[in-house]
Amino acid sequence: MNFRHILWHEEEGVATLTINRPEVLNALHPEVITEMIRAVDRIRDGQSTARCLLLTGAGRGFSSGADLSGGGAAAGSGEADRGPPDAGRVLETHFNVLLERLFALPVPFVTAVNGPAAGAGCSYALAGDIIVAARSAYFLQAFVNIGLVPDVGSTWMLPRMIGRARAARMMMLGERIPAETAFAWGMISEVVDDDQLMPRATEIARQLARGPTRALALIRTGLRECLDATLTEALMIERRNQLLAGRTADFAEGVAAFLQKRPANFQGR
Repeated sequence: MNFRHILWHEEEGVATLTINRPEVLNALHPEVITEMIRAVDRIRDGQSTARCLLLTGAGRGFSSGADLSGGGAAAGSGEADRGPPDAGRVLETHFNVLLERLFALPVPFVTAVNGPAAGAGCSYALAGDIIVAARSAYFLQAFVNIGLVPDVGSTWMLPRMIGRARAARMMMLGERIPAETAFAWGMISEVVDDDQLMPRATEIARQLARGPTRALALIRTGLRECLDATLTEALMIERRNQLLAGRTADFAEGVAAFLQKRPANFQGR
């Protein structure tokens, strides 16, 4: 597939999606999001053999968020001449669609965060199952500075990750959260030196790609479902997922490998 705004590379079971607008710190507009959706759908639709997705940004930043000069979320819907602008419309048609696709992926999802991850870029960075950040990275919800509210799932994700008080402060004061602080708060999985970001994130992605893919997919969906579940509901979710995992070829291989005292050779089935 040909893309203008992203790079897509598959190797050793890992599909690496790189937002490729380094001249504007990988700012996001609808065309970028459309390409990202098309790429992610390759995995969903079985057009890719990748068993893990790795998302990062080219150059000095992960993503500075919506491109205010190029039709991003805050730029409105382009219908100002027909009435009041609707700054949320492009969320419904593009940005939120991508977030839902990322959460629904049938494979594990790793993000490698370099430099700023702001606004929608922050949301996509934090959507990863494993989030690896460079020491120079930071996370920012600066919507308040232009009179808007946090979006692309940030008001759902951040309170669950760092608690209501920290999320409110981050959003209402527009504070920049350095990678080290984000790690201390439990917002991200790991912090590494800048030159080790992609090697480390790729190492993790390849480890996940060699794992029992269907069980990993059930783990990621189970975690999300159980966040809002009662104990009884969570136990039922685990019961359902264990039924599904127990019927996979990878479960049979895992048990055989354990009994034979050898490494398991999971095939993702």
